[in-house]
Amino acid sequence: MKLCVFDFDSTLMDGETIDFFASKMGVEKEVSQITELAMQGKLDFFESLTTRVKLLKGLDANVVEEVCKSLPYMNGAKEAIAGLKAKGYKVVVFSGGFRNATGYAKDILGYDIDFSNVLHVKDGKLTGLVGGDMMFDFSKGDMMQRLQKFLGVSKADTIAVGDGANDRSMFAHANLKVAFCAKDILKKEANAIIDEKDMRKLLELI
Repeated sequence: MKLCVFDFDSTLMDGETIDFFASKMGVEKEVSQITELAMQGKLDFFESLTTRVKLLKGLDANVVEEVCKSLPYMNGAKEAIAGLKAKGYKVVVFSGGFRNATGYAKDILGYDIDFSNVLHVKDGKLTGLVGGDMMFDFSKGDMMQRLQKFLGVSKADTIAVGDGANDRSMFAHANLKVAFCAKDILKKEANAIIDEKDMRKLLELI
């Protein structure tokens, strides 16, 4: 068995889910600035995530669902995943974003499973709190090791694809480390770089 792990935001999806939420609250500028600094590795991921989610307090949960059902997927994402599966890969998503988005996209894009974070909802509105599988800088690497052990997949048979600083930890456990339209901090640790917004380019590397 072989394994390919994708980041979601700005990798399989063209944009940052939290920025789409923020635009509904009128705090898009503030949130996107924090997102950008976090993806460049200039802010601690946990602190940046919890700070951004606090700014979403009061957003209607129905709006969250609507946004997640209308996200723009990356050009070629569906085809790349189908191509990987045809080559015998298990395709997994690790997202520092949210299960509302990754869970919905799973059936559309065709990946096998997603690990992400959960926005806390009370009385139909976001409380500004978040928890889940991908809260820290080290989370993706930690989960990748656990998944490799569970599936019996070696580092040699593992691909990681991402764009930001919080993808570095999973790069450490993958043979092919693909920086996709990525920040410089991640490109430095990649052994393959795709600078065009076309995920089908990934299939050319395998």
